Amino acid sequence: MKESADISEKLLKQTKAISAVVDVLFNAWKKGKWVFVIGNGGSAGTATHFVGDLIKTTIEHPHEKGLRAIALADNVPMISAAVNDWGWHEAYTGILNTYWSKGSIVIAFSVHGGAGKDKAGAWSQNLLKALQFAKDNGGVAVGISGFDGGAMKDIADISVVVPAHSTPLVESYHVVLFHLITFRLKELIRNASGQKGKKRR
Repeated sequence: MKESADISEKLLKQTKAISAVVDVLFNAWKKGKWVFVIGNGGSAGTATHFVGDLIKTTIEHPHEKGLRAIALADNVPMISAAVNDWGWHEAYTGILNTYWSKGSIVIAFSVHGGAGKDKAGAWSQNLLKALQFAKDNGGVAVGISGFDGGAMKDIADISVVVPAHSTPLVESYHVVLFHLITFRLKELIRNASGQKGKKRR
């Protein structure tokens, strides 16, 4: 309980970065830009959940427009073909090459931010490459990580790091963060759309 309270208190010091994520996403909504959300393992599930919220939860009625967002790992045949032909490190960048337009956003979720390695080598190099792709091609790179932020903290244009050295805590706080971002976006979109106080018919 105390550890969670400490994490929450430290995250308050990153309010500027969290607000910056909201700002770039709101700008993407206004300009109709694409938001690509990526992650590996549990963070791929986080990416899927966040995309669902960006598309649906940010709006109140089905005739309104949410954000154009896609979780790249969701298409299993596509991602497995990319891994098979190009290797895991280039899987996301290879797919981004097809979807990409200037001004798009890549949001990467990672517990370790690319720090550490296992049997397959260094962790999350595909995420780091995708973030660099965004920066090199006129987009915005957002990294949401944990532990010490790893290489992702330095590559991303906007970085939010959950200050915890526990995978379950980092993953849990990633959900808290994207819910905060989602519901702030919902307020901004509602106000911009003139929907404040409008009742469902």
